[in-house]
Amino acid sequence: MNLPLMSDNITRDDIDELVRFLQQDPIPRLTNGPKVEEFEKKWSDWLGVKHSVFVNSGTSANYMTMQLLYYKYGASEVIVPPLTWVSDVASIINTGHNPVFVDINLSNLSFDIEKLKQAITPKTKAIFLTHVLGLNGLTDELLQICRENDLLLIEDVCESHGATFKERKAGSIGDVSNFSFYFAHHMSTIEGGMVCTNNDEYYDILRFSRSHGMVRECKNEEFKEQVKFDHPDLNPDFIFLSPAYNFRSTELNAVLGISQLKSLDKNNQQRKDNFDYFLQKLDSNKYITTLDTEGQSNYAFIVIMKDSDINYRDKIESILKENNIEFRRGLSGGGNQLRQPYIKEYSHKMGFFTREPYKLKNGQPISTILTDKMLGQHFANVEHVHNYSWYIGNYPSLQREKIDKLVSLLNKC
Repeated sequence: MNLPLMSDNITRDDIDELVRFLQQDPIPRLTNGPKVEEFEKKWSDWLGVKHSVFVNSGTSANYMTMQLLYYKYGASEVIVPPLTWVSDVASIINTGHNPVFVDINLSNLSFDIEKLKQAITPKTKAIFLTHVLGLNGLTDELLQICRENDLLLIEDVCESHGATFKERKAGSIGDVSNFSFYFAHHMSTIEGGMVCTNNDEYYDILRFSRSHGMVRECKNEEFKEQVKFDHPDLNPDFIFLSPAYNFRSTELNAVLGISQLKSLDKNNQQRKDNFDYFLQKLDSNKYITTLDTEGQSNYAFIVIMKDSDINYRDKIESILKENNIEFRRGLSGGGNQLRQPYIKEYSHKMGFFTREPYKLKNGQPISTILTDKMLGQHFANVEHVHNYSWYIGNYPSLQREKIDKLVSLLNKC
């Protein structure tokens, strides 16, 4: 059958745009410049936000967001799902925050709301939501929890460009949002990412965080003048407000982004239609077909077994391999991040599980070592997804006959 996991979004039209840009005389500026600003403006208009900052990857977008949180509010607890990409968790750890993990639900693969409520403490400053594989992860209750507890809502939309909640695009609702433009995502700049916000102060912090922490990157002239006044001993062109890195992208990536954005809505609709068709055909006795798909902008077909049957799982994987159907077990990020070596290594040092709600009934900590018992007790849903789910390639050019054959193979197992 031959169904690859990903299909490169870059088209001949995109390459032609890039060639025309490079053929200008004189040779145009190639590093971060006017094309980057043009892309940021067009993206902001498409998303429905005031500000966007183009960076070199979605990982950089995650890191800058957590750096913003630290710069503005200091070290804090950040609630994050274990079903996410590694950089969401890594960015929390590497900027001095403490990740607090909350299990998912099996409807939109976002937080289990009741467990989320239990995880909030006075140290909690933000909820880092992941919109998984094109599903909208937002709910009215989640937004209410953020308001009532004065928590920042950070949206990871790296896999869900164009997903919506009540007719507003995911990424336009939280305080800050992150996107990835990796080569096989909904749209591509080959490598790249975007950080978005409606907050003017956050926008300036993100701008200087992108460029070594340099104050000259800020748009707020009054703020820049105040910083210069406060540091008369420094060259005003080289005042570093935070220990930041270089996360800038290039004009070349921005040209591709501007071109790709033109076809994003059309491609998203095809992906949505493919996923709706796929779920309708999938055997509801064997697989979870009741996912909340309202507002979805599917990135890859989501297949979750109903039963925890390892033999059946292995049989499915064998059939998929025999038919050259590429897949990834565990959905986003390979499944449960809590099982990854980097978490096991740091869990003891950082005390992840010595606090509520990770305690036994007698009030004692379960363990600073992650055990299967602890994972099964507190993270049953993500554990099921980790062991009994896959994502399989969905892209605009995918033909219905291939979807039919894929579904037939899954249903006949």
